[in-house]
Amino acid sequence: MLHALHNEALGKLILRLSVGGLVLLHGIAKLLNPDSLNWIGDQVASHGLPEFLVYGVLVGEIVAPVMALLGWQSRVAGLLIAANMVVAIILVHTDELFTLGNSGGWALELQGMFLFGALAMVFLGSGRMAIRPD
Repeated sequence: MLHALHNEALGKLILRLSVGGLVLLHGIAKLLNPDSLNWIGDQVASHGLPEFLVYGVLVGEIVAPVMALLGWQSRVAGLLIAANMVVAIILVHTDELFTLGNSGGWALELQGMFLFGALAMVFLGSGRMAIRPD
């Protein structure tokens, strides 16, 4: 019975679709609400970085998730998403890094799932169910 459940390619597809799809929704929300990009630009500037780096959010939350969904350069997509999450944690969530949320879980569990799911994509690749398997 357990052997029938072993399907590495399907597991990789589920990982790519869940991480890519859920991160993409955050990117689309930012595109639809330009004020959020302005706010992120302010966060970037407050750390002494050039504001144009805010466009990296669109790479990490639009371009990379689409790459992951398609299974094209999934390892690169995972790296871009992971880098995006590290920057988000540093710029916005550093004070929550070692805190628990109201429900008792880690305050950054969403960001953590995106970060570690993206890292899993880096190490696992796209699998056979992809435009360009790796």
